[in-house]
Amino acid sequence: MPVRDSKVLTIKGAHMVRDAAIAKAQEFGSAVTVAVVDAGGHLLVLERMEGGRFHTVHTSTAKAVTAASNRRRTGSRGAQGQPLDVIHAVGLSLAAGQGNWTAMEGGVPIFFGAECVGAVGVAGGSWEQDETIARFAVAAIGAKEEASL
Repeated sequence: MPVRDSKVLTIKGAHMVRDAAIAKAQEFGSAVTVAVVDAGGHLLVLERMEGGRFHTVHTSTAKAVTAASNRRRTGSRGAQGQPLDVIHAVGLSLAAGQGNWTAMEGGVPIFFGAECVGAVGVAGGSWEQDETIARFAVAAIGAKEEASL
């Protein structure tokens, strides 16, 4: 078959992810930026909360793009899931190009069934808060962080 049916994250779905993330960030008292991308890493929604630092716009977007590309949560692991030391993590980030890969926690893919439809990136809290907020947002729309058959 030369084509297949695929699922697509809608703008409404992206807004739902953003809204859930912001609600969770408010519980922490953190001013974060939330980026939601589609399966190809293209930005759908970006919101910086009141008081959020301007650098978090780029950081949250890089986290979302990385999670969509690797189809797994962001962290200090390479494209194949192998552990990376600091030098290799920085090297991979430089090789991938600005905004295309990061080892920082807070990026989570969005799966419906076996299909990755996008990802969310959160930046502005502690790394633990960013990851918790992103994971919460994915679960809040009934999606999973990993493929399920």
